[in-house]
Amino acid sequence: MQNLWDTSGCVSCIEALCSGTEIPRELCELVYASRLLGRENRLVMHGGGNTSVKSELTDVLGNKANVLFIKGSGVDLKEIVPHDFTPVRLEPMQRLLKLIHEGRGHSEEDLRRFSNKEFKNFLFLNLFSLNDNMVQKGLTPSIETLLHAFLPHRYIFHTHAQALLTLSNQPDGEALCREVLGDRMGIVPYIRPGIELACSAERVYANHADIEGLVLLKHGLVTFGESAKDAYDRMISAISTMEDRIDRAGRKVFAQTELPGSLMAVEHVAPVIRGACVQERTPRSRDYDTFILDFRTSPDIIEYVNRADLAQLSAKGAMTPDFIIRTKNRPLVVPAPDAADPDAFRRDVHEAVDAYKKEYTAYFERQKAASGMDVEMLDPLPRVALVPGLGLFGLGRTLRDARVNADIAESSAEAVLKAESVGSFESISEKEVFEIEYWEMEQAKVKKVRHDVFAGRVAMVTGAAGGIGLATAKAFREKGAEIVILDLNQESLDKACEEIGPDTLAIACDVTDRSAIAEAFNRTCRMFGGIDIVVSNVGIAIQGRIGDVDEALLRRSFELNFFSHQTISQHAVAVMRRQGIGGNLLYNVSKQAVNPGPDFGAYGLPKAATLFLVRQYALDHGRDGIRANGINADRIRTGLLNEEMIAKRSKARGLSPEEYMAGNLLKLEVTAEDVAQAFVHLALEQKTTGSITTVDGGNIAAALR
Repeated sequence: MQNLWDTSGCVSCIEALCSGTEIPRELCELVYASRLLGRENRLVMHGGGNTSVKSELTDVLGNKANVLFIKGSGVDLKEIVPHDFTPVRLEPMQRLLKLIHEGRGHSEEDLRRFSNKEFKNFLFLNLFSLNDNMVQKGLTPSIETLLHAFLPHRYIFHTHAQALLTLSNQPDGEALCREVLGDRMGIVPYIRPGIELACSAERVYANHADIEGLVLLKHGLVTFGESAKDAYDRMISAISTMEDRIDRAGRKVFAQTELPGSLMAVEHVAPVIRGACVQERTPRSRDYDTFILDFRTSPDIIEYVNRADLAQLSAKGAMTPDFIIRTKNRPLVVPAPDAADPDAFRRDVHEAVDAYKKEYTAYFERQKAASGMDVEMLDPLPRVALVPGLGLFGLGRTLRDARVNADIAESSAEAVLKAESVGSFESISEKEVFEIEYWEMEQAKVKKVRHDVFAGRVAMVTGAAGGIGLATAKAFREKGAEIVILDLNQESLDKACEEIGPDTLAIACDVTDRSAIAEAFNRTCRMFGGIDIVVSNVGIAIQGRIGDVDEALLRRSFELNFFSHQTISQHAVAVMRRQGIGGNLLYNVSKQAVNPGPDFGAYGLPKAATLFLVRQYALDHGRDGIRANGINADRIRTGLLNEEMIAKRSKARGLSPEEYMAGNLLKLEVTAEDVAQAFVHLALEQKTTGSITTVDGGNIAAALR
């Protein structure tokens, strides 16, 4: 592993962070080193690992206090800033260590009691200060705080290095680590993080005071030093030595499973897995908590998922306890997807998920009874799915969560292959897994996350580069949905993405082109795993007296204002039926469908057909749990009703533009945002289908009878 330390870069970082602030210089140095560690996925991933420095601060009364700056729980080292470190007073923690040394509170039972019931409060009571960043981010001191406090070194780094896990997660892991690292590192047998681990680490160090760090078996690597550079150099040196040992072992050739002659495409596999991995919010409601899926494949992943013993190997458990809280201890394994029999694959996936849930429930009941812990079961659904022949999926309530889980699964696949080449991969016991997964300190990381109503849902909006479409996409994003936007112009879509937010999938697409629509849905399924909500919004207002209108123009209007809705709906329904969890079809119908205006027949006729299309989909696909509803809107400032047209129409009626736009019963202008909120409302109505909602401020002539 390359040593990335750059002294001039460190100095620049310190000067930039310390300039004009009261931030201690040693904390800024810690930030620089932490970011170096965070840049390397082979060391830490997504909030894993922790770093600290011992310093001195002065309180408001002028009293000086020794403090430990330690990374806040769950903070990503790669992008850490000084205020992401929580300052904890050292003296109370050192008094605790003294009590333990004196034999008071030293029994395993006493330690566990303190760890479970008082540890968190103890840390919070001894915070030196509570800065705004800690409050805003809900930061808490790391569960490893006592490990850092009990060791005397100024700088302490703790990673979950892949190389360390490859060697230590073996039946003879301790001997392997001693062989490779010699006497430079102390060895700490696996024990749950917290006060128990802190005590074990301190005892090992006390007996070997000349060591450079600690191997935490099946967990991670700790290095320390009087400077950040010393601790960092020792970390990289130890990892490099271990990586050399792993490389010398080479790669074994593993027996591979037999695959079908033709595999289903990822975009067809993902909705099946996504639809099987759901939990109904209330019985018989057809209202589900759903996941976003992130797909990964690579030569290493394929080698791993194609192993003949994949089911047994993947059941051995996680690479490190830090992963369990995110990905659970083991993944879902499904059969290879045979393109010749998609129905069989769907049936097999549902059976595999049902078996996974039963096994997880049995594990929970078994370990809850054995441990005596008063805890409620988490959802029993997998967070990683392995698919022979294709690759793996990370599952999460957001795309970010899915990517994190996929990252962990991808890294684990590579590490397990290396571990199997060195010897035989071995994880922690089921009892130890349960102690981590259901430990209050770890659960706090999950429970503090709150998701909005559309978290786990995917919404596609057409005609989304501006007007009603853009407002609708933003409204669904604000409620937690992942967003796909379609429009003709990529540049306009890119600007829309800046307003909607990151990870918006923007697809330049002619909605009258059936093949382009098919590819848009394929891309959606490849990126997010499926689709839940489709807002078919695209339209163009074509004018002309119906007796005079050109036939080609009328056909063009029908292609865009009717057939595009049908094409989009057909592809949406195909994906939704693969998922088997229902869905939402929403249409921008327009008041022209029920209250036609003069010289707008070429626009109103296909819109009237679209109104009946809404009802037909409600009628034909209600049995699939798919709801179809529409919006009739009027006088919305969009590309259809631009400033020039508003001026022309208001002048013809002897009104000001403002009076014209507010020409309704409520005397209020209706905006694109109002229509967007109506679409959101319809998507939330679990038992409404075939409905047309009017959003026009009140126009009796346009009201449905």
